[in-house]
Amino acid sequence: MKTTKQLLSIVMVTVLTISLSLSAKAKTDGEASSSTVVEIAAGNPDFSILVDAVKKADLAGALSAEGPFTVFAPTNEAFTTLFKQLGVDGIKDLTAEQLTPILTYHVVAGKVMSGDLSNTSVATLNGKKIKIDLTNGVMINDSKVVTADISGKNGVIHVIDKVLIPE
Repeated sequence: MKTTKQLLSIVMVTVLTISLSLSAKAKTDGEASSSTVVEIAAGNPDFSILVDAVKKADLAGALSAEGPFTVFAPTNEAFTTLFKQLGVDGIKDLTAEQLTPILTYHVVAGKVMSGDLSNTSVATLNGKKIKIDLTNGVMINDSKVVTADISGKNGVIHVIDKVLIPE
């Protein structure tokens, strides 16, 4: 039984790695991946904390829906910085009620590619607005977009270097 679980874990890691490779290829080719934004994030080890937070807040189902969505996805490093600022050890120290408004502040309705962005403010799924500034690269509030246009079948991911906190 234990060996079966270990084998299943190895298979899942392999599938996720292949999924990540395919999503990276889709980004390069300008074509949408056949994976949802949640599946793409789950396949990238740099988003493991984000994926854990989405699961804890019970948002994975909603973000796997038809969409389309634009997700500004903070990296693990961004979450680690936030945890230090909050004085917590990790996601386990935050409740779903604390995570939900933060996570929905990272999602905009519609598929907005980087070429479609302009200097403006846009409403997020939690109802509050984020500020987009293109003066020095692409900034979302005070977070820099470090990788743009990771396209999935139900939206697009833009990787950011800080967790956005609703004001």
